[in-house]
Amino acid sequence: MTAEGHIIFAIASAIFAKRAELTPVLASADWWHLVPAALLTCLLPDIDHPKSLLGQRLKWISQPIARAFGHRGFTHSLLAVAVSLWLFQINVPADWLLPADVLQGMTLGYLSHIVADMLTPAGVPLLWPIRMRFRFPLLNSQKGNQLERVLCLALVGYALWFPAGMPTFGANGWPEQLFSTLQNGVGRIINARSD
Repeated sequence: MTAEGHIIFAIASAIFAKRAELTPVLASADWWHLVPAALLTCLLPDIDHPKSLLGQRLKWISQPIARAFGHRGFTHSLLAVAVSLWLFQINVPADWLLPADVLQGMTLGYLSHIVADMLTPAGVPLLWPIRMRFRFPLLNSQKGNQLERVLCLALVGYALWFPAGMPTFGANGWPEQLFSTLQNGVGRIINARSD
């Protein structure tokens, strides 16, 4: 996926995460914290590719990472996300507080990159160092980035359309409500057949 695609996908992810209230922090996040934080990290996994937008500007970091892990290796895994969060929590001084919505926005931006790369035929090694790649190959880079642009912009449109204020994901969230509705419907059908 191109840098443009990753940026648009990160914006769509940030909008959807806030409107779907994926976490209580994201539900109450400040737009001016969430979107810039997601944009700040949405290109970061490609630091492992010296010819990427970020890799060209930070060659002194990109080249050693590329030699050690290759492109779409460690930096495109869930382990990289976990290690980054752990290191960040250790190295942040106790008196310096980063708002929770910024931290979750940064995490969301990084994860959006990984999910977007899963839409390509190459996929990503989510469980690195296990080499198995996870992919849903909707985008083929050989056809140019027009399809990528259309898909990402459609996702932004969907995220904006998604009804805000839907109940959250938690104990009484909309997935559970949907499941409860289906369960109650099946229960009624079974009870009706029993009578």
